[in-house]
Amino acid sequence: MPSSDSARYQSGFANHFATEALPGALPVGRNSPQRPPYGLYAEVLSGTAFTAPRTENRRTWMYRIRPSVMHRPFRLADSERLRSGPFDEAPATPAQLRWDPLPLPTEPMDFVQGLVTMGGNGSAAQQTGIAIHLYVANRSMQDTVFSSADGELLVVPQEGALHIQTEMGRIDAAPGEIVLLPRGLRFRVEVSGPVRGYVCENYGAAFRLPELGPLGSNGLANPRDFLAPVASYEDVERPQRWIHKFQGNLWHADMGHSPLDVVAWHGNLAPQKYDLQHFNVMGTVGFDHPDPSIYTVLTSPSDTPGTANCDFVALPPRWLVAEDTFRPPWFHRNVMSEFMGLVHGVHDAKARGFVPGGASLHNSMSPHGPDTETTETAMSAALKPVKLENSLAFMFETRYPVIPTRYALETPLLQTDYNDCWQGFVKRFDPVSSPRKN
Repeated sequence: MPSSDSARYQSGFANHFATEALPGALPVGRNSPQRPPYGLYAEVLSGTAFTAPRTENRRTWMYRIRPSVMHRPFRLADSERLRSGPFDEAPATPAQLRWDPLPLPTEPMDFVQGLVTMGGNGSAAQQTGIAIHLYVANRSMQDTVFSSADGELLVVPQEGALHIQTEMGRIDAAPGEIVLLPRGLRFRVEVSGPVRGYVCENYGAAFRLPELGPLGSNGLANPRDFLAPVASYEDVERPQRWIHKFQGNLWHADMGHSPLDVVAWHGNLAPQKYDLQHFNVMGTVGFDHPDPSIYTVLTSPSDTPGTANCDFVALPPRWLVAEDTFRPPWFHRNVMSEFMGLVHGVHDAKARGFVPGGASLHNSMSPHGPDTETTETAMSAALKPVKLENSLAFMFETRYPVIPTRYALETPLLQTDYNDCWQGFVKRFDPVSSPRKN
């Protein structure tokens, strides 16, 4: 069961935080004193190369009861349904794909056991691309922690709250919030009941806030609304297991104490959470549906300016007010690949079939857009202001094709009739009619 302690936070995205669970535990004026306070050990977690530019450099100094290296030898374990790049189990496909939600478990299952990979691209070894996972669970991780050396984890809860105890403190996250867990950070997930959601494992450059350009200095996700935990620690003396994801494999190591024993820390590499209700949506107030990039919450840049390794795009409640405009997302083929999920409600481009907890994939240059029913409704609607109130969808959008895993292509959750939603369009072309004048 989760701890009864409530999580406490400090605000700001990638701030240089300083926090201590005991007074005076954080050294002043130096990072690695000869004898840290309280008999602690100093240890640094580097999220970038030492020589990365200051604006890109991310690292945190931790002051812990025991150093991280105090564990027994790693041993290779079964990775079950968890996969990593390079993705070569099945051919890349241009087919439009959609899945029903993972069923909630009936047998005991924790967060790591409930992870299943749907697809991805790039390579963890080459530190480019992403992997996309789904998760379900109904029990807490017990005397076990998890970490990924392959990439940072962006967790999107869809059903049920997560209580995540990390080395740097505790984060509580409910549907409608997201959690960003740095590469290599150890954590334990506790739950109070069945949970389900999505995970983007980012092999590439760390997620950061997108540039705002002509929007100016305000809008979209504001840095102050991101929350990092304050220091809290476990001083536990009993057998523990560390499950570490490295180059696509799971490795287990045993230790006789909890590794979540950081008493104080300072730095700008930290777990964070963000409530998508705070996303300040930008949109058209004249005509034409904007590009979905205007809904970018976080971005992982690639070596090509303006073309992301991965964008996390949120589609929250918002007003639709455009005049003489087809208001749903338009039909398009895109150089980017789009993996979409739905937290709650109905997506405004799909009247049926795309349900909360489900997912869809439209790969690079594969045509997609609203289904027949949505299109007919939108083309005949009276264009008065309408608020989309009960909807929260999102996309992991990447410059690389997303290659599905064998599980994703063979699971009965795959909707084999997905293409039917576009087969009912009627021919409207009339070469003798007068063009409509705007």
